[in-house]
Amino acid sequence: MKAPLRILAAALLLAGCTPAVPPESTSASGPVVPETKLQALADRYVAQDMVPGIVIAVGHGDAPPQFYSAGHVSDDEGAAAAGPDSLWRIYSMTKPITAMAVMLLVEQGRITLDQPVSDFIPAFADMRVLTEPETSLASTPAKRPLTIRHLLTHSGGLIYPFIGKGPLQDAYNRKGLIGGRVPPEAMAGQPADLTDFADRVAGLPLIAEPGTSWHYSVSSDVLGRVVEVASGMAFDRFVQLRLLDPLGMRSTYWTVPDSETGRFSTSYAFVDGRRVPVDTGAASDWLHSPRMPFGGSGLVSSARDYDRLLRMLANGGEIDGVRVLRADTVRLALSNLLPDGVRVIGTGTPDTAIAEGFGAGGWVYLADVPGGVHAGTYGWFGAGGTIAFLDPVKGIRVTAMVNYYPADKWPLQRDIIEALYGE
Repeated sequence: MKAPLRILAAALLLAGCTPAVPPESTSASGPVVPETKLQALADRYVAQDMVPGIVIAVGHGDAPPQFYSAGHVSDDEGAAAAGPDSLWRIYSMTKPITAMAVMLLVEQGRITLDQPVSDFIPAFADMRVLTEPETSLASTPAKRPLTIRHLLTHSGGLIYPFIGKGPLQDAYNRKGLIGGRVPPEAMAGQPADLTDFADRVAGLPLIAEPGTSWHYSVSSDVLGRVVEVASGMAFDRFVQLRLLDPLGMRSTYWTVPDSETGRFSTSYAFVDGRRVPVDTGAASDWLHSPRMPFGGSGLVSSARDYDRLLRMLANGGEIDGVRVLRADTVRLALSNLLPDGVRVIGTGTPDTAIAEGFGAGGWVYLADVPGGVHAGTYGWFGAGGTIAFLDPVKGIRVTAMVNYYPADKWPLQRDIIEALYGE
């Protein structure tokens, strides 16, 4: 595996378009810090050569967002200015979109949270659990079934092969279960489609008994296959017709059209302190159809588009008069769905406290963070440094778009929170 690809795989865990300065706004919880600090933050990230470009969207209540941007979509001469409609690889910020597709099917009664995954993918009927995960693939029959809840919350015993080391990680790699795009030269041996992917996952043991611990994993990719079976429709088509189109997310793509390359960012990795291009907008792998639509990492989007997802959720399932999800479905999706006794440990968002709770495809904070977000805050982040969250107490939603690896190279989320929540 080439160095940039290793960086990318590990990261899966983890001057222009300046807006008019808005007045200080208020929310139900009181005054909001003047957001001029966010423009200064964006300007600093570019001026100090931390990123070629950055876009931050902040919305209040059901109002359209304000955008704070700086720089350009790449280091190349003549690159377009970074702005609300610039395109960025959002990687794991695909997971909340996949989860809301599942919640649509829950709302329709085609799926229930505690329904066995084997009802949709029979290969998961007789799962086994490792007995000595650090040393062997020895296993014993699972005591309980893997459920939809477990997949939504990464509590089913599935893994990502690049997190940790051991026989199970090696087995995932041998079966091509990376859970994301790979360079064409590494395509041999990869699953042919979501059916093949899910069946290969089911053919390996679990790292822990379902419902007993949290392990970041390929669960969202398996959920893509569940959506196909439950809906009778290809996963990417279901997402497009039932979520992206009603939300008006017209710049969110599994495959970026050639006509949009001018606004497509270049992604960078930091190697020996230098920013090195990994995937250019003009020759990106995202300009070609993926082998399958990865529900855990497959989408490209814009700050304007992703804010529409958050705005719909913050407004109880409705946006611009269009009802996408019922209010009770949204409340359920944004609640802590982890099985009793399970908490998120060991992996939180970069530079922030661990959320501990997990909802449909994203963390849920169970307590206020001093100087930070409040209990009930929902969101997730992406391998390329992107960030998205909504805080129902403060009444704000935030999307930040950049593309660099590793995601925690710069303390972007901490810096944004200090600007919004600081004195």
